[in-house]
Amino acid sequence: MPGSGKTTTARRLAAERPAARFSPDEWIARLGADLFDEALRERIEELQWRLARDLVLAGATVILESGHWLRSDRDTKRDWARGNGVPIELQVLDVPVEERWRRLQRRNVEGASASVPLTLEVLRSYEQFFQLPDEAERRAGRRERRR
Repeated sequence: MPGSGKTTTARRLAAERPAARFSPDEWIARLGADLFDEALRERIEELQWRLARDLVLAGATVILESGHWLRSDRDTKRDWARGNGVPIELQVLDVPVEERWRRLQRRNVEGASASVPLTLEVLRSYEQFFQLPDEAERRAGRRERRR
């Protein structure tokens, strides 16, 4: 979800591992496009997923800095990784909406280039679309990391 710390976490992990990091928001911003252009976002996320697969198969570590709001999206990534013998890790950033709003207010003032100002109403409206991983999905992820 916006304001959960995806970019901060992804940047830290990319530096620690090292890894290639793919951020749809940053690519859209660099193209000078509207960050709310969902058709463009889908195309960029698909391109990033294709590039990530190629890089991983070549031995690189990749971070997909995307919300992966739907279980089906996360399952697609896990199934591909499992089918290709590739380890995969899901970082769950479950941050209360009040803290995310506080962060977004600061970001709105700072005017970060790869972000758009969001209102509290928009932030709350996103809640209905996000499928937080349940315990069964988290257990499946832990089993994958042990392999």
